Amino acid sequence: MGKWIKTALGCGVLYGVLSGLCAPALANTTATIAQAQAAGNSPGRSQSTGLHQTAPSTVPTTPAVPLVPVVRMALLLPLDSAALGRAAEAVRAGFMAAYERDKDGVIVTLIETDDSVQQTLSGYKDAVGNQDLVVGPLSRAGVSAIAQSGAVRIPTIALNQAETAGAEALAPSALPRNLLLMGLSLDDEARQVADWASAGQTERRALIVSTNAAWQRRAAKAFGAQWQRRGLHAQSMVLGFASGFLDGNGLDQLRHRIQNEKPALLFVALDAEQTRQLREAVGQDVVMYGTSQLNPYALPDWDTAERLPQLEQVHLLDLPWQLQADHSAVMAYPRTTLPADQRRSVDLERLYALGIDAYRVAREIAARHAHFEIDGVTGKLRVDFGAGATRFERIEQTAIYQDGAVVPDFAAQ
Repeated sequence: MGKWIKTALGCGVLYGVLSGLCAPALANTTATIAQAQAAGNSPGRSQSTGLHQTAPSTVPTTPAVPLVPVVRMALLLPLDSAALGRAAEAVRAGFMAAYERDKDGVIVTLIETDDSVQQTLSGYKDAVGNQDLVVGPLSRAGVSAIAQSGAVRIPTIALNQAETAGAEALAPSALPRNLLLMGLSLDDEARQVADWASAGQTERRALIVSTNAAWQRRAAKAFGAQWQRRGLHAQSMVLGFASGFLDGNGLDQLRHRIQNEKPALLFVALDAEQTRQLREAVGQDVVMYGTSQLNPYALPDWDTAERLPQLEQVHLLDLPWQLQADHSAVMAYPRTTLPADQRRSVDLERLYALGIDAYRVAREIAARHAHFEIDGVTGKLRVDFGAGATRFERIEQTAIYQDGAVVPDFAAQ
């Protein structure tokens, strides 16, 4: 069973229980903020969790303020995992940053687990019996287990994708109606890139390049399937990669293929450093598209980052959080603070942004909005939930390398 930390922050109270169920939970969604506000004195600090807490006190018989509905949200994250703890903390920080901006009528309960399927399922099932809505889990294995558990009885916003034992994505028809998947997905990015690059084209041929890394194989497969779905032709090439370098013989073969086959574009399911090596080997004559992995810096770090002229005019997608400092939603939320000499992790920045948008989506679903759109920090979000089939779509910002740096490409949208 995971550790539960009951956070009545929207009501001015925070208290925690480290094992078993939460301290006396509000009985239902007609519980009052006034009752929660009366539940504590001066804040203390929990040695086990690092969270502020107050001791419960007697709830007055007569509320001090009028009754208002309270929504109980559980945030289920693998904070006790050695492998996923930092990622989970980034999501938690983003979620709570959004909560602090819009917290009226919401109580958040943090459920800490490790990354095991058993503990994730246990924490989730406990939450279903005590909460109105669950956000999480974060791991692909955890989401897959919950999706197939038969336990999804309340609205649940999962932060990753669900897949079968054979690592194939679960079909939408196999997902519970109360389950919304809104994780950041390179597969989804690859499909969006295919739609973007193929727009208005009828005979464009693409060459897809990746290594054997699992995420790259998935992105390459997703791009190829979407490209062919649009009636276009694509071929693939897998490059060897070891000790930080793409295989030289493979790069020579790729260069010859480009010269002989003359593809309209390359889709590079690679990271920025791998693509830099590839571009140096094959030149800049062929158009290149890729995913957010081509952006190696967090937005605040580009001011002092080393430029990458080898990637000039390469096209990619990324989150508004990573591209648009003047975006209205991006400006509304604080960034994490780091020592001046420490570089931000782009992956953690994206997960922080995911936490922000997860809370915003959760509030809309808690308000029983069945169809809504959010101009979020992770992209333009479209959600159908609670009336018919559940659907989630994220459209990320198109971008391009100019003068060796990643900038938004508004003309492409």
